[in-house]
Amino acid sequence: MTVTEDLRVRGIVVACGDDAAGFEEVDDVESIRVPSRPGKAEIDPLLGEHDHLVVSGTDADLAAVVVRLLRKDAISGVSVGFVPSSPDSVVGALWGLPKTPLRALALALRGEVDPVPLIRDDVGGVLVGRGQLRLVRGVAYADEQVALRGPAASIEVLPDPGGPGMAVRVVKGTIFKRPSTLYSRAFQIGCIPTRPVRDDVVFERAVNKWTWYRHTEDLRLVRGAG
Repeated sequence: MTVTEDLRVRGIVVACGDDAAGFEEVDDVESIRVPSRPGKAEIDPLLGEHDHLVVSGTDADLAAVVVRLLRKDAISGVSVGFVPSSPDSVVGALWGLPKTPLRALALALRGEVDPVPLIRDDVGGVLVGRGQLRLVRGVAYADEQVALRGPAASIEVLPDPGGPGMAVRVVKGTIFKRPSTLYSRAFQIGCIPTRPVRDDVVFERAVNKWTWYRHTEDLRLVRGAG
C-alpha cells in the first residue's frame, strides 16, 4: 500500500501503545512499536540512526518522545512528524494536522519543517499541547503580568506561535465563566497544593508552585504542505 505517489519517505514511524497505527502495511515506511509514553530505552537508540521521527499516538506520547530529544540535546537536529491516534488531539488541532491517519502520515513523512514553540516546565517535562491547573488558588504571573490573585476554576496553557510563546487562559468563575487570555514567554504560580495536568496526564504529586516557560529552541515540527 502506498501513501501517495512519489512520496519522499524519511525517518521512522514510532507507534506508541496498542492503539497507535503502526503502518506496517505502507510501502517503504519503517515502523517500530513501543509502549505508550516511551522513554530512554525505546527512543535514545533511534536518535543515532534517524534525524526524523514520526510519532503515532497521543499528545502524551509525543511529549514523551520530545523529552528524550531534550535530554539528548537533539531538539535542533531531529525533526518530528505527528500522527494523532485521536481526532480530539489538542496538538493536531493546534497546528492544523490532518485528522485521518493516512493523510497525517503523508504529511508527517514528506511535509516541511515549520518550527513551533516548545514549552518546558521546572520539573524536567515538556508541554506540546495543553497544560491545565484545575480549581486552583494562588498568585500567578504571565511574564510581568498578574494572571491570577485568588481562586480560579481553571488555568489553561497552550503553545502559541503568534506572540512570545504561550497563551495563558484563566477562568476565574465556576458559574459565570469569563475567561481572560494573556500571552507570555513564561508562566509561574504559587498556590495551595494542586496537581498540574500536562497533555492529559496528571502530575504524580501535588505541588505548591509550578512554572511553564518557552525553551530557547523551537520544536522542529513537520506541519507544512506535503
